Amino acid sequence: MNWRELSTDERGDVPGWVLITLMTAGLVIIIWGLAGPALSEVFQQAIDRVTGFE
Repeated sequence: MNWRELSTDERGDVPGWVLITLMTAGLVIIIWGLAGPALSEVFQQAIDRVTGFE
């Protein structure tokens, strides 16, 4: 292959990027599932404290 053929090859590493995207989405779902209830409770406590100053 010469330089011109390499520069026009646009295939890239599609399976690698698909795998990275799916793994990232999976991690986000897992972290959201574990941390979601705790974050919701912290948010609710903060709102309760702010509205308690009336």
